[in-house]
Amino acid sequence: MSDHYLLNLFVLPVLFGLFGFVEPCSIGSTLVLVKQIEGRRASEKIAQMAIFAATRAGFIGMLGMLAAVVGSAFLGFQKAAWFFLGAVYIALGLMYVTGHIGWLMRSFGPRLARMQSVKGSVALGVLFGLNIPACAAPLIVALLGAAAAGGASGRTLASGFVSLAVFGLALSLPLVIAVYFERARNALDWLAELSRRVPRWTGLLLIALGAWSVWFALFVSIAP
Repeated sequence: MSDHYLLNLFVLPVLFGLFGFVEPCSIGSTLVLVKQIEGRRASEKIAQMAIFAATRAGFIGMLGMLAAVVGSAFLGFQKAAWFFLGAVYIALGLMYVTGHIGWLMRSFGPRLARMQSVKGSVALGVLFGLNIPACAAPLIVALLGAAAAGGASGRTLASGFVSLAVFGLALSLPLVIAVYFERARNALDWLAELSRRVPRWTGLLLIALGAWSVWFALFVSIAP
């Protein structure tokens, strides 16, 4: 298993998920969910948060599997796929750094406003799980490109699912932890302040990854 493959299967999804969690609109939806479950029994919190994390991971993972299906239609074009992916990373990174990423930020799933009247723990967990914060959309686009390029290099559909599911778990895990610890909940306020600077760091990370992916495509031999 190559380092490049492991990077896209686990490392990038975790990094992108954590970056996505602390971006401004993600913190906003996080605080809404925390408020919704305040005062509920411990068993309800556990059930709701488990369903929330599992639903989001599964939903995003399915997107990754679909991207791998698309990539598998282009077997034999591995290097071209990674070169194109690097260019996409660099373009997204520049959009983050220059503040022009807003047009790409669109929420997936049900709107948070529709969830205010939902009372059932299970139903609320599913609805929040299906809602992916708008700030995470560009990162999902980047990972979908990686999943498609992975399919182009002969990786299985499972790889596409796993990489995006890991992203979904990383996007949700800090919230799952925060619900059960008061200090962690207080830390969300600190993260809300920090989130103003996250888009620029996200952009720099994407530019660096894009340059590395282009270098990989140009200078590294891919074994059959």
